[in-house]
Amino acid sequence: MSFRIIVAEDEPITRMDICDLLITAGFDIVGEASNGLQAIDLCRKHRPDLILMDIKMPKLDGIQAGQIIMQENLVDSLIILTAYSGKEFIDKVKEIGAIGYIVKPIDETKLIPQVEIAIAKGKEIYKIKDELESVKIIHAAKELIMEKYSLSENEAYKKLRKMSMDKQSSILETSKNLLDFHKKG
Repeated sequence: MSFRIIVAEDEPITRMDICDLLITAGFDIVGEASNGLQAIDLCRKHRPDLILMDIKMPKLDGIQAGQIIMQENLVDSLIILTAYSGKEFIDKVKEIGAIGYIVKPIDETKLIPQVEIAIAKGKEIYKIKDELESVKIIHAAKELIMEKYSLSENEAYKKLRKMSMDKQSSILETSKNLLDFHKKG
C-alpha cells in the first residue's frame, strides 16, 4: 500500500529534496505546500495519511496549521520539521498532537524510519478513536434502553444484542439506528 503524504515546507529546494526521498522510498506525494494555509487546504482536499510540516512558514506557521489540521482530524499523522530543537518548540509540538519531530538537516536515514513509524502510530490512534466512538454509541443506546424499559445495564445490553440479531445487523448499527430514531421521535 502506498501511503499518501503532504509536504509543507516554504523552502522550495528543501521541499523538493524531501519529496524526492519520499517518492524514492515508495510514498505517494499528494500535495506540496509553501505555507500553513495551503497545508490546511491540501489536507482538507486529500485527507492524507501523513503531513510533514515545517515549523516556520509564512501566512500561518506549522504549529498553528498543525493545530487546525489535528483538531479537524484531517490527517492520521503529523511530523514537524524544524531547524529548532529548543524545549519550547518541542512542548508546543507535543500539545498539538504531532507524532514526530525531525531536526534539519534532513537525510534519508532520519526521515524514512520516522515517516514509517508515524504512519503506523497514526493508523493505530485512528483505530482506537474509532473503537472508542463505537463504544460511546453502544453505551448511549444501552442507556436509552435502560431508561425506557427500567432495565439493569446487563439486561439492556442483552436486549440490544437481541435487537441486533433480530435485525441481522451489528450491535453498532442497531445502536446508531436506535439513537437516530430516538432523536427524530
